[in-house]
Amino acid sequence: MLPARILLLKEGTDTSQGVPQIISNISACEAVTEAVRTTLGPRGMDKLIIANNQATISNDGATILKLLDVVHPAARVLVDIARAQDAEAGDGTTSVVLLTTEFLKQLKPFLEEGVHPSHLIEALHLGGKLALEKLENIASSIKKDNFIEQRTILEKCAATALSSKLVAGNKAFFAKLVVDAVSTLDSSLPLNMIGFKKVSGGALEDSKLVSGVAFKKTFSYAGFEMQPKCYKSPKIALLNIELELKAEKENAEVRVTSVEEYQKIVDAEWNILYEKLDILHKSGVKIVLSKLPIGDVATQYFADRDMFCAGRVTEGDLKRTMMACGGSIQTTVNGLTSGAFGSCDCFEEIQIGSERYNLFTGCPQARTCTFILRGGAEQFMDETERSLHDAIMVVRRAFKNDSFIAGGGALEMELSVYLKQEARKVADRKQLFINAMAQAFEVIPRQLCANAGLDSTLILNQLRHHHANGNIWYGVDIEGEQVRNNFDNFVWEPVVVKKNAISSAIEAACLILSVDETIKNPQSKAHEDNTPLRPPAMRA
Repeated sequence: MLPARILLLKEGTDTSQGVPQIISNISACEAVTEAVRTTLGPRGMDKLIIANNQATISNDGATILKLLDVVHPAARVLVDIARAQDAEAGDGTTSVVLLTTEFLKQLKPFLEEGVHPSHLIEALHLGGKLALEKLENIASSIKKDNFIEQRTILEKCAATALSSKLVAGNKAFFAKLVVDAVSTLDSSLPLNMIGFKKVSGGALEDSKLVSGVAFKKTFSYAGFEMQPKCYKSPKIALLNIELELKAEKENAEVRVTSVEEYQKIVDAEWNILYEKLDILHKSGVKIVLSKLPIGDVATQYFADRDMFCAGRVTEGDLKRTMMACGGSIQTTVNGLTSGAFGSCDCFEEIQIGSERYNLFTGCPQARTCTFILRGGAEQFMDETERSLHDAIMVVRRAFKNDSFIAGGGALEMELSVYLKQEARKVADRKQLFINAMAQAFEVIPRQLCANAGLDSTLILNQLRHHHANGNIWYGVDIEGEQVRNNFDNFVWEPVVVKKNAISSAIEAACLILSVDETIKNPQSKAHEDNTPLRPPAMRA
């Protein structure tokens, strides 16, 4: 179990300045990196984080850092870049943290020897520019008109992203589902159009991808058993209306003087409800979905007329259904037009595990899909969702950018060799700094070997030999416990993932090197202690 690491400033602040402050910040970053270092690669270990009395099992760098209560302001930079990498590329969150810390670690001896941080920052920018140019030059592209080849490469990219996750044993199965999901999703729509539903029980292979919208059957009143469970090309009404007899409020008061007056009030309430139901029935609607409750009277009314209804549908599911099936969410049944209703090719209610699910497939307005995940523990399904999210992000980026590289540390070793060669062309002392930066890139293959229990010294020497002879795609082969051409081994990653990770790591390292003092506002101490700040005294 991984204890939550809380990095606090000494007595609320760090009074050191200059180089000692920078070195202190680097040490804090190294402490945070130790929490995620062993999660890198296909043989990376998982972490069990206890936060807010909830247990989370994950090896995703962004998830782990988000759950850790990192208070140190400089170390929080690592948390921010991990989140940014997760939002932009979806994968490489652990790599960006490792690279940032390794850049700082390799440059720390120069700080201790008296080199000014500005010279180190300048060298980092120069080395980063050279590395990104090299990355663009060696990247391989595919022809977008070859659909079969493109799908194969996308599946390989998804499998590579999943190989370091908890579902690595089923990466071939989920890679196909991920590519199907991304291919189904309209590229102009946000990622939340891909829904995730979890059903406990069953095996991982029992998970399925629904080409449409799916959500768990909502709470239903008596009469729902008689409603049809399958429709072809139905008309769908999306409502934000309460279709039931409302109970009197505590502060409601109606004064009547006779039984006849009370009966008129009751009849009026029933007439209002039946008027709404009649309007929906006459409009030709077959499926009624509402965010608010649908009572037993309305449920029985719809059942008698072969209509299906579901109340208390969550707002997220209702919006996804609206974007997929068309129409709009109505707050009244008066003045409904044909454009107010949605439609789909097929609606059905099926049994999945111990749950009943409503499925809308063949949605014409927007291309969307829903993953229905199966598994044992809830934590396992949560990690499966995070793993698929990373793979989906990778495939989406690869779908738009047709440039790919080999994984397994092949790129980092090639950049290390290239920067060492370029450093010799630099006349001043930046040669030493770029050389140190080149050495830092080797942290990725070295950590891959360490997490797999391999001899990192032997593997790195073999990689240096191959890359010096022009074998640019040789990387760590975890399965064979050796080095291999990972491009031919189908270990592929989109260029955008590595490009974003390298640029983010360099920017974060420059940011931390540029901070030479931490200043804390005394007023913020009062806020943290929950003691109110007194306003200044008013002058007469």
